[in-house]
Amino acid sequence: MQIFRGGIQGMPPVTKNLIIINALIWLVEAISPQFGLNGIIRHLGLHYVGASHFNPAQVLTYMFVHSQSTFFHVLFNMLTLFFFGPMLERIWGGRKFLFYYIVCGVGAALVQEGVWALEWKAEYIDGIARLNGLSKQEAAMMVEHYLQVGDVEIEAAMAAFKNSMVTVGASGAIFGVLLGFAFVFPNVPLYLFFIPVPVKAKYMVAGYAVMEFFFGVSGTMSTVAHFAHLGGMLFGIVLLLYWKRKGKLIG
Repeated sequence: MQIFRGGIQGMPPVTKNLIIINALIWLVEAISPQFGLNGIIRHLGLHYVGASHFNPAQVLTYMFVHSQSTFFHVLFNMLTLFFFGPMLERIWGGRKFLFYYIVCGVGAALVQEGVWALEWKAEYIDGIARLNGLSKQEAAMMVEHYLQVGDVEIEAAMAAFKNSMVTVGASGAIFGVLLGFAFVFPNVPLYLFFIPVPVKAKYMVAGYAVMEFFFGVSGTMSTVAHFAHLGGMLFGIVLLLYWKRKGKLIG
């Protein structure tokens, strides 16, 4: 495949620069962990909209920041972009590809914000229940009581909990890229790790979507923003279908 020709130097500019930017930011975090945690992630990571640390710009900036907890996060995202981004960029052109990438990433952020809005209070109450040996109902009644009387400690604790909710990474945009590739090249054979049998792109990406939905609903790998990944794919498919309807899917 031509995506390997010339390596990073032979890549179209948008894909290449996206990889470089993500890699450079990750290296800055690695070299200076405290700066990464208290600086880059604090300001550029996506926070819950109801938290004091939230900034609207974060729905864009978060996708260029990756966690230092594992190298595989940024590695998987950038390898996926390396393999699949050039094909889409060559067909769509740089501007259209970048627009699609950003739409998927921002869409993933909006979905994540919606999930947080629905779940944050229940998660906070679950934590209170575990710490105090209470049932969820008892913990909810206790929290509600302290809120009604205006207890400053519980309010401060809830504010800190909201600020602790943060997500980073290009995964939402990357899942959108995977979807875009499968949409444009549905029958291209791809290989999964450890499985020496080719799988058509459309089936592989559909399988990823099913797994992400299962993981999100079941709470498996709860530190991963599964619904954000699906959000990137959701916004991606809407844009792809719109382009197809307008006859603008290719070029």
